[in-house]
Amino acid sequence: MPDPGPSPLQSSLPGAAASFAARVLADAAAHGHAVPQGLAEARTVPAGTGPEAPTGAPAGLPSGPPAGLLPGPAAGLPSGPAAGISSGASAGMPTVPVRVPAGPSTGLPVDVPAGAGAGAGAGAGAGAGGAVGVLAEALAGSSGAASAAPRRIAPDPGWVPRGPQGLGTAGLSLAPRAEAPALRAEPLAAPADALIIPGLYWHPVPEPDPVRVEEVGLRIKSWALDEVQLYPEDWEGDFDGFQVGRYMVACHPDAPTIDHLMVATRLMVAENAVDDCYCEDLGGSPVGLGGRLLLAHTALDPLYSTAEYQPAWAESLHADAPRRAYRSAMEYLVRQATPSQADRFRHDMARLHLGYLAEAAWDETNHVPEVWEYLAMRQFNNFRPCPTITDTVGGYELPADLHAQPGMQRVLALAGNASTIVNDLYSYTKELASPGRHMNLPVVLADRESLSEKDAYLKAVEVHNDLMRDFEAASAELAAACPVPSVLRFLRGVAVWVDGNHYWHQTNTYRYSLPDFW
Repeated sequence: MPDPGPSPLQSSLPGAAASFAARVLADAAAHGHAVPQGLAEARTVPAGTGPEAPTGAPAGLPSGPPAGLLPGPAAGLPSGPAAGISSGASAGMPTVPVRVPAGPSTGLPVDVPAGAGAGAGAGAGAGAGGAVGVLAEALAGSSGAASAAPRRIAPDPGWVPRGPQGLGTAGLSLAPRAEAPALRAEPLAAPADALIIPGLYWHPVPEPDPVRVEEVGLRIKSWALDEVQLYPEDWEGDFDGFQVGRYMVACHPDAPTIDHLMVATRLMVAENAVDDCYCEDLGGSPVGLGGRLLLAHTALDPLYSTAEYQPAWAESLHADAPRRAYRSAMEYLVRQATPSQADRFRHDMARLHLGYLAEAAWDETNHVPEVWEYLAMRQFNNFRPCPTITDTVGGYELPADLHAQPGMQRVLALAGNASTIVNDLYSYTKELASPGRHMNLPVVLADRESLSEKDAYLKAVEVHNDLMRDFEAASAELAAACPVPSVLRFLRGVAVWVDGNHYWHQTNTYRYSLPDFW
């Protein structure tokens, strides 16, 4: 497949990379390694302008070198090791330059008001503001207390390598290219009618391309009605209200064509059809779920049987809407993906179905799991199959051996976990209003930790925030340890998907509303 190349600007990963690189610089200073001279002139850097931006250094982050040791005004992930910087605590780990965005497009100094990192989750941030806030606090040696004076960061001294250049290296650096548009002078923000959960850690995204949104919406409806006969006429309102075109365009802004976007869109719709019709309120039940899921899974991972029995299986794939949708969506994926990408997706769908079965078993026995048990189930019953195809949708491939490395598996697990708790929070009132008892994190916290509904919900917000920050830190560490072009682009694609998923939940007021806890 083609060289991955650069992917769109995105908010969370560059800031996380800067936070990780700050630890490398801090270790270097702590071990007495020389730092190049010529860092006298300084400029200020915005701190903590993002929604619910952290105000202090995270646990375990060294207080770091004094302000003025941070090189480089480039945005994006590290593109190579920093000369002269090494850490005894990080033996064998490639060192990375710290790159923090300058002021919007001008490169001029930007004042950092005291306590600027204390966001309220209102979606007023842009770029890596929240992570930069953490970084500035760490470099100032602060434990979170606001400083009265602006924190100042030195200009680029010119000694930081810019990374490999030449044929085949275009995808290595995630910093904007020379031909990229200038950074926005105004920060991104949530739409005016968006649902805002106070205290939630999230990143705003650009509005999805309306032309693509409309085209994907038209094509997916045609596919659902004409190719797979997915739903009866009286479900049309809910299908339109799902707004899947806007969802997928927000999650995959680097898709080269509408056809690439449609691969993700069909799979998303098919997965929801299985969930609704097999597991949830549109005919679903925990009773007999295992048999239904196994037969549906054969639409993704085909049966190889004898000539006598193979026709009966093939006919069964048209027996109901979920299997028709799975079969068709998988056929389109296989045409677009490499064999290893397709097999990766099958594996993650098996994970998803295993999670469905665990939740169904608890439902059948009326069991409320421990909080850690619920989170274990949610690591399987979650969104992981969606970001795992970000390279297929982007038109490139993350090689199987790089996908399988433990660091990448951790990133994908954390991305899925954080995104799924987002769903628990935004669908909370929707599920409470549905028949029966629905399992979600606030419900489990209230039961197992004897919390009020409000306190349980607020603690679920904290759990989400911890998962998000762990995801960003794990992504930055892997980017530094394995700066391969396809790895860096895949990490960014996963981060874009996480933010797009939140955007869709936050703005889909047809499906979601918030509890009256504030």
